[in-house]
Amino acid sequence: MSHAISAAPTTDVAVPAIPVAELAPWALFVGLFATLVLFFVSADQGAVSLTSGTLLHEFVHDGRHLLAFPCH
Repeated sequence: MSHAISAAPTTDVAVPAIPVAELAPWALFVGLFATLVLFFVSADQGAVSLTSGTLLHEFVHDGRHLLAFPCH
């Protein structure tokens, strides 16, 4: 009794091309949004502030500590 080992059939996988022109606006949007979030978490209610009072500071307070930003 002979056991023949056969190779598994191979299939070609087509990798879609991602056009940079379609990706660029989304990358710009995400970059600007991330910068805005970083500003609110790190700098607002400090030397630069967009709002008066401490509401925004208290809203992002735990996030500041989580990201190791000093706020006291």
